[in-house]
Order: sequence, then C-alpha cells, then structure tokens
Amino acid sequence: MIPAVSFMTSMILACLVTGLTLAYGVLISPPTAVLGFPLMALFFSGIFLVQWLGFGVAWTLKTERYYDLTGSLTYLVVVMLAWRLGQPTSWGANLLLVAVVVWATRLGSFLFLRVIEVGEDQRFRHIKESAPRFLMAWTLQGTWVAITVSAVLVALLPAQGAPAEPRGVFSTTVFALGYIVAIAGLALEIAADQQKTRFRKNPENKGRFIHTGLWSRSRHPNYFGEILFWLGLAVAATPSMSGIQYAAWLSPLFVYFLLTRLSGIPTLARRGQKLWGDDPAYQAYLATTPRLLPRLTKPDSTNP
Repeated sequence: MIPAVSFMTSMILACLVTGLTLAYGVLISPPTAVLGFPLMALFFSGIFLVQWLGFGVAWTLKTERYYDLTGSLTYLVVVMLAWRLGQPTSWGANLLLVAVVVWATRLGSFLFLRVIEVGEDQRFRHIKESAPRFLMAWTLQGTWVAITVSAVLVALLPAQGAPAEPRGVFSTTVFALGYIVAIAGLALEIAADQQKTRFRKNPENKGRFIHTGLWSRSRHPNYFGEILFWLGLAVAATPSMSGIQYAAWLSPLFVYFLLTRLSGIPTLARRGQKLWGDDPAYQAYLATTPRLLPRLTKPDSTNP
C-alpha cells in the first residue's frame, strides 16, 4: 500500500473510531450538559485529547514507553474528576473510585516498569515507525479507556434526581455482589502477573513458557481476572443506570472482545506458536489447559 493511501486510511479509521466512541458517550450521558455539550461526551473528548497529546510526545521522542502509563493516568484523572463532579459523599461512588484507582495504578506501574526493564514494547516495534499507525494506536487507547470506564462513569455521574448510591435491599445486594466479583478479579489479575514476573526473573526459566500456579489452570488467568474486574464493576454500577444508560454494559463486553478476539489472547497465541510451536510440551499444555476460564480441579501431574 502506497504511503498516501496508508495515511488516508489510518486517518479515516481514526476519525471513525473517535466519532463512534463520542456518539456512544452522547447516548449514555446523563442529562447534565456543559456549554451545551453532553457531559459524558466531554469526558470522552478529554480522554482522546490526552491520548493525542501523548502521541505527539511519543512520536517526537520516538518511544512507546509511556503508552500504557498514559492510559492508566487517564483512567485516574477521569474517575477522580467524575467522582468530584458527582456526589463524593456517596459510599457507593467512593468504593467504585477506589477500585478503579487501585486497578489503574497497579496495572500502569506494572506495565511501565516492565517496558523499562525489557527496553521496548514489542507490540510497537513496527507500528511506531509509521506516524499514522502510531496515531491510530493512541486513538484506539482512547476508545479503550472511554468504553471500559463508561459504566463506572454512569454511576459516578448519576442523572439529576437519581440516587447517588444504591438504595433498597435489591440495589444494595446487586452492588455488593458486583463489587465482590470485581475485587476477586483484581486479586486474580495481580496474582497471575506476579507469578509470571517471578517465573521470568528466574534464570533457569529463560526461553521457557510458564505453566505453573494459576497458569496451570488457565493459559491467560490475568486476562480472566481483568474481564471479571470490569464485569463486576458493571454489575455494581447497574443500580445507577436507567433507560438507554444500560448500554454502558458495553464496557465488560468490550473488554472481553478486546482481550479474546483482538489484541490480547490472539497476539500472545501467535507469539507462543512462534517461540514454542515445535515443542511437544507446549502443544500438550495448549491441549490440556483452558484458554481463559480457569479449571477448578487440580492439574494432571503429567502435564508439562
């Protein structure tokens, strides 16, 4: 594809993705408007602006090191601002804020330190050589942040006259169950990442694939934990939704699609086949270990 066509294609896709995400923000926005603009759409616009500024710095410095860190910082700023503009005295809002802050701080620092240690993010080895493709990656991160956090934003920015926190036995129970699922998912994600980090730091494991601990029960326990986290937060936010705002359930569905169909598992599966595709032990691991949902029974001792 010639450069001019590639540039135009990337720009059109970036505009399309941005437009669809902003339209989604308008759809689920509370009736509150600022300067005539739906509040949620303004939040989403700010999310994209931060990513594009990040792209400008990253392209100038020719580095992808700050990509994940920028995304995590965006989460922090957005939820804190929404919490402040909403009703910060609500215990439900406070719990949602804490969950996202802990998740974003942990994941952002984890990914940033990993890139610093390795020296690069292999995902961007070729992407960062093309300005349009690199810009598209930052634009997609804006969509990722906006859609993923949308259910939480609906709860933090309740409609005028709506309760700022779950009220009634049913609503409180739904919130509690969702929050428990979210915390369980967060704990699972953290534990899986820590196990993999320790495995990689052991010189004896150089060039080998992890198949112990949580990774013996699922090939991607960290992704399963992240899906659970956002699913739980969507459940917890449901009592605050009304009407078309139930469309914010796109949040956990988007996370699932992203990790299982787009950039998560498929990317790692291709890399795994490239590294260990000829290894019988790896093929046995693929055949006997669930891709995502961890098995509850103890793994067969004959596994690799």
